[in-house]
Amino acid sequence: MLPRKRFVEAEVEDEVADAGLRKKTRSDCLISSASRAAAAEEGNHSGSANGMDMECDANGSNPPEIDEDLHSRQLAVYGRETMRRLFASNVLISGLNGLGAEIAKNLVLAGVKSVTLHDEGNVDMWDLSSNFFFSEGDVGENRALACVQKLQELNNAVIISTLTETLSKEHLSNFQAVVFTDISLEKAIEYDDYCRSQLPPIAFIKSEVRGLFGSVFCDFGPDFTVFDVDGEEPHTGIIASISNDNPALVSCVDDERLEFQDGDLVVFSEVHGMTELNDGKPRKVKNARPYSFTLEEDTTQFGAYTKGGIVTQVKQPKVLQFKSLRDALRDPGDFLLSDFSKFDRPPLLHLAFQALDKFRHDLGRFPVAGSEDDVQKLIALGVHINESLGDGKLEQIDKKLLHHFSHGSRAILNPMAAMFGGIVGQEVVKACSGKFHPLFQFFYFDSVESLPTEPLEPSDLKPMNCRYDAQISVFGSKLQKKLEEAKIFMVGSGALGCEFLKNLALMGVCCSQKGKLTITDDDVIEKSNLSRQFLFRDWNIGQAKSTVAASAAMAINPALHIEALQNRASPETENVFDDAFWESLDAVINALDNVTARMYIDSRCLYFQKPLLESGTLGAKCNTQMVIPHLTENYGASRDPPEKQAPMCTVHSFPHNIDHCLTWARSEFEGLLEKTPNEVNTFLSNPSAYASAMKSAGDAQARDLLERVLECLDRDRCETFQDCISWARLKFEDYFSNRVKQLTFTFPEDSATSTGAPFWSAPKRFPRPLQFSSSDPSHLHFVMAAAILRAETFGIPIPDWAKNPKKLADAVDAVIVPDFLPKTGVKIVTDEKATSLSAASIDDAAVINDLIAKLEECAKKLPPGFRMNPIQFEKDDDTNYHMDFIAGLANMRARNYSIPEVDKLKAKFIAGRIIPAIATSTAMATGLVCLELYKVLAGGHKLEDYRNTFANLALPLFSMAEPVPPKTIKHRDMSWTVWDRWIIKGDLTLRELLRWLEDRGLNAYSISCGTSLLYNSMFPRHKDRMDKKVVDVAKEVAKVEVPPYRRHLDVVVACEDDEDNDIDIPLISIYSP
Repeated sequence: MLPRKRFVEAEVEDEVADAGLRKKTRSDCLISSASRAAAAEEGNHSGSANGMDMECDANGSNPPEIDEDLHSRQLAVYGRETMRRLFASNVLISGLNGLGAEIAKNLVLAGVKSVTLHDEGNVDMWDLSSNFFFSEGDVGENRALACVQKLQELNNAVIISTLTETLSKEHLSNFQAVVFTDISLEKAIEYDDYCRSQLPPIAFIKSEVRGLFGSVFCDFGPDFTVFDVDGEEPHTGIIASISNDNPALVSCVDDERLEFQDGDLVVFSEVHGMTELNDGKPRKVKNARPYSFTLEEDTTQFGAYTKGGIVTQVKQPKVLQFKSLRDALRDPGDFLLSDFSKFDRPPLLHLAFQALDKFRHDLGRFPVAGSEDDVQKLIALGVHINESLGDGKLEQIDKKLLHHFSHGSRAILNPMAAMFGGIVGQEVVKACSGKFHPLFQFFYFDSVESLPTEPLEPSDLKPMNCRYDAQISVFGSKLQKKLEEAKIFMVGSGALGCEFLKNLALMGVCCSQKGKLTITDDDVIEKSNLSRQFLFRDWNIGQAKSTVAASAAMAINPALHIEALQNRASPETENVFDDAFWESLDAVINALDNVTARMYIDSRCLYFQKPLLESGTLGAKCNTQMVIPHLTENYGASRDPPEKQAPMCTVHSFPHNIDHCLTWARSEFEGLLEKTPNEVNTFLSNPSAYASAMKSAGDAQARDLLERVLECLDRDRCETFQDCISWARLKFEDYFSNRVKQLTFTFPEDSATSTGAPFWSAPKRFPRPLQFSSSDPSHLHFVMAAAILRAETFGIPIPDWAKNPKKLADAVDAVIVPDFLPKTGVKIVTDEKATSLSAASIDDAAVINDLIAKLEECAKKLPPGFRMNPIQFEKDDDTNYHMDFIAGLANMRARNYSIPEVDKLKAKFIAGRIIPAIATSTAMATGLVCLELYKVLAGGHKLEDYRNTFANLALPLFSMAEPVPPKTIKHRDMSWTVWDRWIIKGDLTLRELLRWLEDRGLNAYSISCGTSLLYNSMFPRHKDRMDKKVVDVAKEVAKVEVPPYRRHLDVVVACEDDEDNDIDIPLISIYSP
């Protein structure tokens, strides 16, 4: 969503370089102030190959800025240039069925310039199962007109208009991309031919959802340039050596594996010795290995490599020649495959969709659900079309599949619309921007395994004149009743949660008094949420997500029976989400954004044996995982490897990339502005208790804390804003000059390691101190941000002149900066395995006592009731100077080490650990999960019916596979998996529990409850407990009381079989009578 800003349009002539033609276009330019210079350089050529013209306001007034607070997550995926192209794009969506509504929603959230909605038809009851903009009151109204108001609420900056008359080819000339969701092939071919004939061509997309079947066709013209095929950052490597050979061998440091592939083009920089490679000329990679590659270059006559060097991938544009729809129907080429178990399905669906088009052309209607006559007519049409294909015809036609296709062909199911709305929305973004590789050119998909396992009777598919008729025509009324009566727990109501709530409301899940949807989220709505979390509006900022989302979902379907909570699902809230709550559930849907919470919910689902539907997104990527009791492994069974973290010494003294600088900057921010002020307040709240705690600790950490607190209240205490400026100026000197001088004094440029190797060899970079200059805007901005934040911690008012560069420069220049002399004997940690940089503990109680005495004296001089104001880092407020300070810290440090600097937005992504996110991948993930929910609630499905998915809309790639079954453990005639929990009813003694296990050939040698050991065969005194009740031993030893909401006690038992082999047995739950 964009802020409410006026659009200034300009009619300009733009040179279309590749075509050598001139074309008048109407366009705006929305450019961030931080990148106007770059935009001026890029504007007229960056998108010209595809006619993506980027003109600014011809009157010369300032163009509106991208609202980075609002669009930060989307900017992290697309970047400013793509966003600017989007903001200049006009899109037509023809057909406002459920699919059209989903596409429109995703594009309006993305922030295109305008969306025109075309539909000549009126809303009917069937539309209510897939279009979330419609209510029963809209039945009989024009579809396009009924969508406008609610669609406009999503983003006031997008111009939304309607067309309700018959569409002509001339209408299409106003758009960069046109999308059709319900159009005959005859008309589609006519429109596609027209779009291709335009200069530049208009991108044409045709997509349909028919029951559990869907299709997409893309034609972006005869020559479409993709500027960035995958959206990934260019790969880099730090050079260790380059040979004088033909071809040359380039070896890189083993800090990180190289991601280059054969054929990649790379450029070199900062190479010493073999300086010929620094000419900026792209060179081709061959024989790529994890830490080396050969170069298609003869370096025998080049200078000898001595040290240094960075190698960087050069991303090349790619030109695609799309076929017209007319040609592609006859010769479709390779289909984009999503499920390798259905590799023969796309050609059949290519035929089926053509047969359905002919059926509708001949009979003027869709096949009727349950009509065998219509099925046979459709099959006959399919066979006839197939026969006309000559050599390209199919050997065999799966008539059972065409049965399913025919029965559901009129229905647009919400999960299918959500999935395809995500895919098509992303294709429109590609068409308008050249960012990411387009779908080339047909994609077909089906989810027939979502159908109930029992055959459906024709009578079960008949409409009931209700909002779920479309869904009933596919799944039958029995499953519809199960959906309505389901009891679901959804954890999270952010981006995924909003999509899920919309889907569930349209599907009718939990939409009866017998059903119930419980949602929980402890978060509140922030501005940055509004670009994806479409159930929220700007007036909801600050309100609870779950409550607002629940109200919005009930507006979509008033029958939804929902309870919204603000509890974090965790061990601390098991009195809220108690055993009775978990046991009542039919399924759990995760809509979470962190692994810790996912692991906890996974453990609860395992314990109570409940299905868990898991999903997640990262930029254009998404994944779904089905966790089904006894059929699949659980979420926690497989884990991604932990992210590699830079060693502490690298971050603190030897950074070699901007990430290291930003990690250090974030750490310094928190230490200076949050942790130290908190520590000061802890001391001032109770000085004697604080002193006692420090004395009892008596270690280096205690000494370090005391030194920080004393420094803050004594030497560095600020009483005026000028004090804050002095502090900030001296911090600059300390960080970017003195520390570097000390480091290079301790380790001069010609230093060697104990083995004789150069100390400053890759990946280490030799630093240079900075000379402060108030005429350098970046230096001055750092001091301003630091001083303002320092003043905030001391409660000092910030004068107006603080933000006036000249007055600030005068104040900074008045600061007296003492000379610095490096010291000998300073210890600088160089051990990469060190995890802490605390000084070695001297355990000197006298030093701590001295510091406490000074601190107590210092406290007497403070005003009564003095407290500091700790600052908690908040990345999403561009007015608070947090990111200005962090970006300043990082960039000045980068300047020390000759590392490329970044702008504030890029710094925010890295330091703020912002997860890239867009609406399209979220929509696709939730659509896929809801296709699985049909299976879960219907029951009776086998493992091979379920699907886990990984998708990357940027490539595009869709990879679906059966879930992995759980590991089975066998013992004698028993077998169990992670899903099993052994339940024993009765108030057993320890002896009786051991005997119960012995009867099953299991010799228990240890029994524990929580973290306490109830019994171990090695401890003689434990034999005294043998005749005590297990529950009583737990009370006595583990101090565990069975809570009132639970009727049992859980114990973990370690066992061996008769051959002394360890056997992992399930958790044992002892239920007391």
